Amino acid sequence: MDTTKGNSPSARPARRRARRPLLALAVATALAAGLAPAASAGPTSSTGTRIHGARVDLPVAGGTATIDPATLGIEAHTDDGRTVRVSDPAAGTLGRPGGVTRSDKGAQWSYPGRGLHVEAHVERGRLLVSITSDRDATLAWPVTGADPDAVSLQLPRGEGLSLPVADPFWNSPHAQLTGSTEDMASQLTLPVWGYTLRGGRGVSYLTPTDIGTSLAYASRDGRLRTTAEHTFARAEAAGDYTVAFSLTDGSAVAPAVDYRHWLSEHGMLGSLSDKIRENPETGKLLGAFHAYAWGGARRATGIKHLAQLGVDRLWLGYDADDAPMRSEDIAAARRAGYLVGPYDSFANGREKGPDTPPNSVWPDGVYPSFCVRRADGSPQPGFHRQGCYLSSQAFEQAEPQRHYLAERTRSLVAGGATSYFLDVDAAGELFHDHDTAHPMTMAQDRANRLARMRRLTDGTYDPSSPRPVPLVLGSEAAGSWANQVLAFDHGSGTVVDGRLWPMETGHFDSTPDQPKDDTAWGGYTPAAAPDTFFKPVRVGDFKPEHRAAVADALKAMYDPAYRVPLYETALHGSLVNVERWELPFGKLPDEKTDRALLAMLYNTPLNFVLSDKDPRNEQNEHELAAFQSYFAPLHQAAGTQELTSFTWLTGDRTVQRTVFGDGTLTVTANFGTTSHAGLPGGCVDATLDHGAPHRLCPAKIVS
Repeated sequence: MDTTKGNSPSARPARRRARRPLLALAVATALAAGLAPAASAGPTSSTGTRIHGARVDLPVAGGTATIDPATLGIEAHTDDGRTVRVSDPAAGTLGRPGGVTRSDKGAQWSYPGRGLHVEAHVERGRLLVSITSDRDATLAWPVTGADPDAVSLQLPRGEGLSLPVADPFWNSPHAQLTGSTEDMASQLTLPVWGYTLRGGRGVSYLTPTDIGTSLAYASRDGRLRTTAEHTFARAEAAGDYTVAFSLTDGSAVAPAVDYRHWLSEHGMLGSLSDKIRENPETGKLLGAFHAYAWGGARRATGIKHLAQLGVDRLWLGYDADDAPMRSEDIAAARRAGYLVGPYDSFANGREKGPDTPPNSVWPDGVYPSFCVRRADGSPQPGFHRQGCYLSSQAFEQAEPQRHYLAERTRSLVAGGATSYFLDVDAAGELFHDHDTAHPMTMAQDRANRLARMRRLTDGTYDPSSPRPVPLVLGSEAAGSWANQVLAFDHGSGTVVDGRLWPMETGHFDSTPDQPKDDTAWGGYTPAAAPDTFFKPVRVGDFKPEHRAAVADALKAMYDPAYRVPLYETALHGSLVNVERWELPFGKLPDEKTDRALLAMLYNTPLNFVLSDKDPRNEQNEHELAAFQSYFAPLHQAAGTQELTSFTWLTGDRTVQRTVFGDGTLTVTANFGTTSHAGLPGGCVDATLDHGAPHRLCPAKIVS
């Protein structure tokens, strides 16, 4: 987590055996019944496909889907007699369709004027529509949210949101949602979205072809609507587009349930239990909070002090700067039961200079020869528009002869570190490299990143080592596609709002090459406790003209009435999910109570920064020790298990409950100000194996 000016991550725009799939309409009749899946509808087959007139009927779990080939509009007729608008007609003109015929799986037709071919079939109860194009083009479809019974929109920003479709805030400019578009491969953490309908019904949308796909948001008559758009690009080998549709029980996390089962069905769901068996060091993540250390907190004496405070589990990270943790410090941390790992990045290259971060300096002319090149031949600008992003393909091509990545990693873990945080690789923008020496599509970029992360995880990254030395690997804001190669991530726990970057950089109304117009967040001094990480900030600390934007951003990020655990529902028990590193627990003091309650409710660790040079260090350590002592037994019991139920217990959504496994852990959080069923406002109760509840009230701890 480099604090050197110009290369800080904060400068960038963070198992039990799987249940049978929730294939469509769940058998649970209410949220309180949990997330029990429906029975399987069987393998892929054209059986039951009916072509009649200008329509195609396909039997899906929970009803029948009817497609209009003239427009790609889709309706579903449920088994209980309801009609659901799954998708409105595609935006734009498709042209006259060719004749509809049966395929091996279902039905097929084409749009000759657009060069599109469509195949629709049912697989495990889901309707799958796959579209191919023989030319570069875009298709805006499906068009969703038009059903008049739509109640809320589920959106996987960070951990996840469930937005009432008629909510005044989210339909207004204050939320900065409507009129915007987000890339499904890099800006959303899961390639899904969904709607809850009245009467215990819902629809889930899943796009396995997420590269080249985006989701656009609009407000129509004061209600939230969404439209997916796919770009068919031959240069990207992105000529295929698939959307999987499921009828659901209307749960606020139903799209994530469906996606978890999709991953499991396709052999793409990782298991934290398996990762622990393969590398026992990974087990130290269970019950551990995460912290980056500065100054004396990196040294053996600081680590001993934490242990004396009762902190018995911790992931401790440090910057790869001129004062890294030494072997004796790492040994002290390991004796305390902690995981230790350096921050690194393979993504950036720069000329060596007085302020160049060490992890941006490479030997042998890697910079600039490995730079990603844009279509016009110019280098893709790197962090803070300095240097360039480096091509993963260039590294892969060089690796058999020159082990640049292996040498970097070997040097950083030589002191005994058994963990590693690799920035960017599991998140960030995927690149098309136009350099003829190392050409690369975005799909190849993803594959290269997965390959090198897997080498770090299984210990085969260093060909000079006589045996594999596996590392407990984490990365930035892990997209779901990286869940199998990672043990943890920093970032996907944060529901990022676009105004976070102006808050952090100080450029609300100015450009990065101009002076900051608001310095409230703080910069990269003092070196032993940089303000950007350690200085607490409140809305009132910003200039008056920026306060409304900051307040709206924090509402969009942390208001518990909108938050739902989509990411945990899909991936809890596969990896450990944490908030962004530049948002440690102490950074936003007015959000502390809600952030603590959310962490306990979702069974996810809090993150901290530690430095003996921080004037608030004593309070910071007190909060870490107090919260970790409560969290540790809960996470040790349930950290490897599936999140099996999420419910709102009150109509205003202020009281929420999660269940993990078959009742291994039940957590009830009251985000309100009044008591509910004996649970005071601002408190959380956790029950292990249906035993007595254990209570935590964060306001008694924080300051």
